[in-house]
Amino acid sequence: MQQFWWVNHNQTARQEIDGQYLWSPKTESNGSRSEFYNNMRRAVPGDLVLSYAGQAVRYVGRVVDFAFTAPKPAEFGNTGGNWSLDGWLLPVFWTPLGPPVRPKEFIASLRPLLPQRYSPINLASGAGNQKAYLAAIPKTVFDLVVSRSSYNDEALLFGGSNSLTFEVVVDKIEDIIESHIREDRNLEDTVKQSVVLARRGQGRFRTNVESIEKSCRLTGVTNPTLLIASHIKPWRLCETAHERLDGMNGLLLTPDADLLFDRGFISFDDDGAVRVSPRIDRTDLRRLGFDQLAWEPNGFAEMPAAWEVSAFPTERRGYLAFHRTQVFIN
Repeated sequence: MQQFWWVNHNQTARQEIDGQYLWSPKTESNGSRSEFYNNMRRAVPGDLVLSYAGQAVRYVGRVVDFAFTAPKPAEFGNTGGNWSLDGWLLPVFWTPLGPPVRPKEFIASLRPLLPQRYSPINLASGAGNQKAYLAAIPKTVFDLVVSRSSYNDEALLFGGSNSLTFEVVVDKIEDIIESHIREDRNLEDTVKQSVVLARRGQGRFRTNVESIEKSCRLTGVTNPTLLIASHIKPWRLCETAHERLDGMNGLLLTPDADLLFDRGFISFDDDGAVRVSPRIDRTDLRRLGFDQLAWEPNGFAEMPAAWEVSAFPTERRGYLAFHRTQVFIN
């Protein structure tokens, strides 16, 4: 079911509109959870978003992909100095709403439609609520706001379908990280080369993974030419060269299994059991040949006895915990 959202991003609206995304920390600066930041993981492709900044709604957006962990955008500069350096990035295609719509001018009509809790704007004044970022709104609020203006329906429906996919956005992020690694004077040239090759699951990283893993844990495939060395804690999120090269931070997976794992549609428990995201269509899993993942109602899958379901070594469990909490789409 399509959902509707309202984002207050006065500080970062220019960067997020130009970059076609939303970005938020994962928690408040004191470590507490935020409903508005949690909503980043609840948004799904096809949802619609109202962009509120400068006391007006100026853009309408369509969510293009699920949110994923990404570094704080460099273009934010000093904005949000107390924000953590990694957060949720949600690809959104934006199209202008013209003329801008000012909620204060019709707050009496909006007030009974807005949520009483976690409202994006003050129910009395119509001003943006402090600390409110991405807020869920009913369709009636969305319809009322856009009825006072206009936007390009066709652009909103189709824009960004190719340029804002997970793979494209991650490639751009990793290109920036790779350039920083190549310029790092604290790393020896041989280490730099190994770390860069590890981005694609090659070189020393693959050798280190193959010394531990011998087959794909989902399919049982053992032919090395059919397997990808995949990072558990994504390459872009590793903090050191050691993490990027550590064989314990890797799995051997077939291409389809690698895509599911990298995108967060599956994860693993420490005992080897598979977690399946409720956000992946079970019919698509069957079409990919993963029937054993498609039936379970509770997010866990039973693997055929002939396939590997052995527990992971202790040294790998920290990486798996990171994947379950920061990558897996729950």
